[in-house]
Formats: sequence, C-alpha cells, structure tokens
Amino acid sequence: MTRALAALMAVAATVVPGTAHADEDDEPKKLCTIKDSRIDESSGLAASRRHPGIVYTFNDSGGLPQVYALGPDCRTRATLTLAGARNRDWEAMALGPNGIYVGDIGDNLDGAWPYVTVYRIPEPSVLRSQTLRATAYRIKYADGPRNAETMMINPRTGRLYIASKAFNDSLYEGPKRLSTSGYNIMHKVADAPFYATDGAFAPDGRTFVIRGYWEAEIYRAPGKKIADVSVPSQKQGEGITFTADGRSLLLSSEGVKQPLWQVPVPANALPARTTGASPANSSGKDGAAGSTRGSKKFSAVSLVLVAGVVILIAGLFARRRGS
Repeated sequence: MTRALAALMAVAATVVPGTAHADEDDEPKKLCTIKDSRIDESSGLAASRRHPGIVYTFNDSGGLPQVYALGPDCRTRATLTLAGARNRDWEAMALGPNGIYVGDIGDNLDGAWPYVTVYRIPEPSVLRSQTLRATAYRIKYADGPRNAETMMINPRTGRLYIASKAFNDSLYEGPKRLSTSGYNIMHKVADAPFYATDGAFAPDGRTFVIRGYWEAEIYRAPGKKIADVSVPSQKQGEGITFTADGRSLLLSSEGVKQPLWQVPVPANALPARTTGASPANSSGKDGAAGSTRGSKKFSAVSLVLVAGVVILIAGLFARRRGS
C-alpha cells in the first residue's frame, strides 16, 4: 500500500462512523453537579421530552413527596409536590405516555410490605413549582413481596415493569393498563441483573437499560441482552435514564452535591433515528449530546469525503495498472 493510499484510508477512518477508535466523546462525562441541598439521595432519574434539557429526580425514603426538575446546569428549575402521596421508600421514576410515574417500591426488609405503590402525576406543560394531585396504583407480585429499586414504563405501550433487587433478581411485567381499584399484579417475565438499582426504556421503546452499582446492561427484550455499559465510579450510584434522543445515558448517585454523568449508548444499541433533543442540554453546552442538525451535517460531510477517498483510490489503482 502506498503512503498516499494509507493516508487516505486514515482520513476515511476518521469520518466513517464505526471505523475509528473511541475518542474523548465516547467516554463518560461529568455534566454538572447537583448543588440543591434538598437533593441528597437522588435515587431515580427521568429525562423530559416535553421540556428540552430537563431531568427529573427525587429523594429516597422518608423525604418529602416531591419531584425536582433539574436544568442543563443541574440547578433546580421547579419543584413538583405530589398531593395525596407519601414518600415511604421512593426508589424509581419513569415517564409514560400520560405523565410522570414515581415508584414507592422499596422494601428493605424483603417482604415487610404486603403491597407497594406507584404514583402518577401529569407532566406540566409549564415548568414551575406547583402541587399536582397524584393518582395511586397499588402493586403486588404474583410470587410474593420483594424489594425493588427499578421501575420502567414502556413509552409505546404504557406498560409497567419492575426489577427486584436481590441476589436472584427478576423482571416483572404489569397488566396492560394499571387500575386504581384493587391490586395490579406483576408477573415474572425474565431474570434481571444482579442488584438492580434503576432502569429505563429508550424513548422509542425498543430497548431498555437496567443498572447496578458497578455496571449497566441494555436489553432488546426481556432476557435478550445486547450490550454492557461501564458506569463511572459513584458514591452510591442508583439513578439512570436515557437522554431524549436515546443516544446517551444519564446517571445520578445518592449523596450531597453529586455529579450528573453522561455515558454514550453502545453503537449496537443506538436507536434507528434520533427522537429528540438531549435532556442534558439541547444547546450542546455542559458536554450534552449534539443536535440532529449537527449530526446530519456531519453525515453529509462524511459522505463527501468518503466519495473523494473512493475516487482517489480508484485513480491510484488505475495508474498502477497502466504503468
């Protein structure tokens, strides 16, 4: 291979997605630090698709029944108080087709509570501090009470999923529609990762992630893992959610003044197309994922450069044949 050809191939490797080695953009990033002193046990995350750049979180057990809306700089933009709810052991949250869901699903005594509760509030169209009436759904497991910290809502179907937290973890599926009367029974559909602490569906509903303290796993369907994700070292890492475009994961930790991390989704688990702006920061600041406009421009430039490389390579081979 000539030096010119080798140089051209090197150029191609830098512009063709998947041919270059990982760079700094592929590494976990500290986006910002949560400085609100009220938030000292961030145990769950949910990225808003209605309000670009907003991520919701809350405090673990015993705190006020409140959800905090964090902006791209991790500053609290609004506090949502759930009327008619109590924070017994809040552990997870998710965005569904009809609102924000909060899972009061923890049970540190592994069976002390005969049922647990999932609350739902509408996601406000105007982001300001306010009190919202919560709808309560009582939850039971078909095989008996258990501790859990992972709750997910499929954005396409609205179906509820919960993963237990134990040495023999399981993933449970709820009924097609949650009911406010009686109990909603969860049935086991698959095994879950060891010591699951949170999870979330991708915005397109085709994949979901479940994390533990040391790693995260992405699934295409229950029981069908497609990718492992290394998570950064955290004080007590529990929260995780997909960004609104489905191309990154955001992670939080319990503790005061903990950072919000962004981790790229592995290539084989990326969505087919971008579904929205990154909730970390749609403007591209603070290490957030870029806009679709930038990615389209990059793709166009890549195609032009690759076409040039192909033409030059063809010319080199033609010249060698003629010599």
